[in-house]
Amino acid sequence: MKKLVILMLLPLVGNMVVAQSKYTDSLNIELAKTNDDTSRVLILADLAYYHRYQNLDTGMVYAQQALSLAKNIKFFRGQAIAYQMMSIIYRYLGNYSLALEKGYAGLQIANDNHLINEQAFCNMRLGTIFNALEDYPKAVSFYHKTMQILGPEKLVRANALNWLNIGSAYLNLNQLDSAWYYNKKAYDNLNLIKDLRSDVCRNLGSILVKKGDRFSALQFFNEGLDAAGKLNDNYVSSTIYSSIARMYHNEKNTDSGIYYAKKGLEAAQKSKNPMTILACGNLLAEIFEPSNAAEALRYFKIAATAKEGLFGNSTLQAIQALVVKEEERKNEIELADLAYRAKLKQYGLLSGLGAILIVAFILYRNNKQKQKANKILESTLSNLKATQSQLVQSEKMASLGELTAGIAHEIQNPLNFVNNFSEVNTELIDEAGEEMDKGNISEAKIILNDIKANEEKINHHGKRADAIVKGMLQHSRSSSGVKELTDINKLADEYLRLAYHGLRAKDKTFNATMITDYDETIGNINIIPQDIGRVILNLINNAFYAAPLPPQGGFSDPDYKHVPTVWVSTKKVGDKVFVSVRDNGPGIPQKILDKIFQPFFTTKPTGQGTGLGLSLSYDIVKAHGGELKVETKEGEGSEFIINLSAP
Repeated sequence: MKKLVILMLLPLVGNMVVAQSKYTDSLNIELAKTNDDTSRVLILADLAYYHRYQNLDTGMVYAQQALSLAKNIKFFRGQAIAYQMMSIIYRYLGNYSLALEKGYAGLQIANDNHLINEQAFCNMRLGTIFNALEDYPKAVSFYHKTMQILGPEKLVRANALNWLNIGSAYLNLNQLDSAWYYNKKAYDNLNLIKDLRSDVCRNLGSILVKKGDRFSALQFFNEGLDAAGKLNDNYVSSTIYSSIARMYHNEKNTDSGIYYAKKGLEAAQKSKNPMTILACGNLLAEIFEPSNAAEALRYFKIAATAKEGLFGNSTLQAIQALVVKEEERKNEIELADLAYRAKLKQYGLLSGLGAILIVAFILYRNNKQKQKANKILESTLSNLKATQSQLVQSEKMASLGELTAGIAHEIQNPLNFVNNFSEVNTELIDEAGEEMDKGNISEAKIILNDIKANEEKINHHGKRADAIVKGMLQHSRSSSGVKELTDINKLADEYLRLAYHGLRAKDKTFNATMITDYDETIGNINIIPQDIGRVILNLINNAFYAAPLPPQGGFSDPDYKHVPTVWVSTKKVGDKVFVSVRDNGPGIPQKILDKIFQPFFTTKPTGQGTGLGLSLSYDIVKAHGGELKVETKEGEGSEFIINLSAP
């Protein structure tokens, strides 16, 4: 039966690219015959578009030739179309940053020159990129803009293509009724978009899987594979194979899951798209993990390589870099200033200690000036205490500075969702009004349901942003010294996430795996949350720094065999609560193990640490009636354990 299912789903590839090859051959012949530069630009753009399946590099050459010629003859429509083709090819290559750059360039030319058709297509291409970047509300916004430009009468093929795209976005948002409505409209008009039959069938199959109709889903998947095979579209083939594999994996049908996941990975590697390679590699690693660790690791490495390649070219990363670039520069200046002042204060402290010794010597030598010397000593000690207090405060401020970029990253995501869903709702309200004016009550109800779902998401992400801000304020304010009932799991997870994003904001090469294991039976415990939060933050920052060396923490080193990993866990044993932070770094040498909790002791290079972090953490935990201890093994890592009393 299993073999029968596999045979049923295999696409009938035959002569997969004969029709397309004939078409590109005819375009090449036409290109050789024509002397009209405007026609040559359009033919070159067509060749670029149809080579997105066969050869992406060749397609890019045609697109660049089209752009160069269009610029030479000042053919603005040709320039907008050429930029579109480059955007499409970069998206297939997984280079979303350049795909966005070229898409926006084409849209700018279309807007400046009032090219209505190109405005519509450029908006549609940009929506497709944001759909791939998983920013679905923004993708929907671009698709609705396309529909507004086109209207019901203009470019029926473009409308059919846009129905497919908006249906894909609603599928990713899990709004299945809207997803089915738009994808079915596209399917009913496949005569207009024959080359996208595979995309439409994949979407309809995925919707039916979620609705529990696997038999109908397999029929659509089979039809999609057949269509993709005829076009030699390995990108869509890989996504369909991946969807089938995921379905079988969820049904515990491991053999079929592995078979189709491997087919998906093979097609993904042919398409050279890192996003599909990442998806199929992760799926195979997930399937093999319970039964074959070696195979799971092999596919995990494939996925990790794809992720690294995708990460460096990530459009999302490029966009965020533009937004926070100035903020990062300010943070770096502030942190450097804090480190410099802390260093000066250390020297001041040492000078103060030297002054005490001198005063003591003077007192020993001259009893007659004892009273005067005592006053000098009291003044010096007062200054010393003030210096120590300032050093402690600077350590707290340094940790706050490290969190700033992480907070900016964390709060940006929910705010983006709020803004994007709000924009989409405004457009949907207008659309609902139009449908009601036409008397399409059922259509209007579907749109109103979408608006309601979007409002729920706005509320959810607004509360998320509120929680992040409250957590930031709680960390930044001075400790009241009053204990509160606190969810230690939530506290630990919050600082883990913020510490990671803070380091990522300072250096984009930083990357590490984070594994958590929280004991949900703990409940709330009575602590001073600001103080214990600073302890957890300090331990997590130290773990990221050390996980593993060389060369420096989680920063990239392709020749190093370990994956930088940090574990954070909580556990309740009797009336005790344990919070553990573990790394797989080089461990702590035995010769310095007894010194790590001493003030001003640090293993970091000069200027990178005050040596007060672990000392302050030890004192805070001790003040809570708890204990901070370390377990380490050289070459394998270290684990810091906070022991607190449960209420």
